[in-house]
Amino acid sequence: MTRADPAHRAGRYVRQPGGYQAFMPAPLPPEPPVRLEGELQAGLSRADRALGRLDGSIQTLPHPDLFVAMYVRKEAVLSSQIEGTQSSLQDVLAAEARVLSADRPSDVDEVFNYIAAMNHGLARLADLPVSVRLIREIHQRLMSGVRGQHLTPGEPRTSQNWIGPGGCTLAEATFVPPPPHDVPRLLGDLERFLHDESPLPLLVRIGLAHAQFETIHPFLDGNGRVGRLLITFLLCEKDVLLKPVLYLSHYFKQHRQAYYDALQAVRDRGDWEGWLAFFLTGVYEVSQQATETARRVLSLREHHRQLITDHFGRAAGNGHRVLEYLYQHPIVAVTEVRELIQTSYPAANNLVTQFATHGVLHEMTGQKRNRRFVYRDYVDLFYDTRERAVS
Repeated sequence: MTRADPAHRAGRYVRQPGGYQAFMPAPLPPEPPVRLEGELQAGLSRADRALGRLDGSIQTLPHPDLFVAMYVRKEAVLSSQIEGTQSSLQDVLAAEARVLSADRPSDVDEVFNYIAAMNHGLARLADLPVSVRLIREIHQRLMSGVRGQHLTPGEPRTSQNWIGPGGCTLAEATFVPPPPHDVPRLLGDLERFLHDESPLPLLVRIGLAHAQFETIHPFLDGNGRVGRLLITFLLCEKDVLLKPVLYLSHYFKQHRQAYYDALQAVRDRGDWEGWLAFFLTGVYEVSQQATETARRVLSLREHHRQLITDHFGRAAGNGHRVLEYLYQHPIVAVTEVRELIQTSYPAANNLVTQFATHGVLHEMTGQKRNRRFVYRDYVDLFYDTRERAVS
């Protein structure tokens, strides 16, 4: 059995001393090479065009970093939900705004860790390429102080892990990654693939790298989240996106079983083409959705700017300042507004009342004191139709 055998082009299962079989991935790129033809080639072209439109649409926003901050929060929520957290985008925004709620999920700190890990990784790209070192740093940020913190954050595993239904044993596992002593070598192989000069299209390279990382499964916990972050880091490192606004967690969550099946088909049958078709469809669909969200953000901003100009009278100048602030902090208190515009509390309260009267802000606590107001129209743009109805 050689690596050129199409059924084993992704690697092979090797029986271990304990009697189970662990998968040993072959180095990338695959042999025989990926067949970029027909529908797969068309899918790559669609994904490339959609990414280009997305990057262009973000550049048209007056303050793209504010849009990015919200998008990062949504990705953190969705990626964490795939791993079992219950926190919603509204929970995260409320926690940031220090809205106390007895029924707020306790796992919101896991989402905050994801945001911190993402921001740390994006900042590090200025002086550190996507590498094993960066991956370890990201994992350490992701896992510290939350569920899984006892599982050596930032350190490759030194024991065997496995994937399968809750409570299953190693012998019953759906998939067993490579033994721990092989993990450093395999991560090194993956890093070399990321840095080599092969002529593979970038999206194909990223799709291969994500699948390979998930197959190596180098940590005891957090592999899925780090693997999804890897996609965004690679896109930004290669300047395909000037802002980190492509996140596939929504697509992977919607098609979770298809995602797992496509990865497993790579391992079992060497079906890299099937996985890449799934991956590129996700890039296309998510790019389309993000482009539309950016368009709606721009439209909403212009609508509310005009509303403020038409109805706020002498307070319009401060109203515009508050509106811009809301795009980064969609939940606010009157005291924040007072600090922002450097005025008296009654004046700030009157301004917030104007926002509420015209339906821009909505009071969310139901209290007479310590009230918080949410910029609901903006937050709703980051939910799909079903999620919006629930929220």
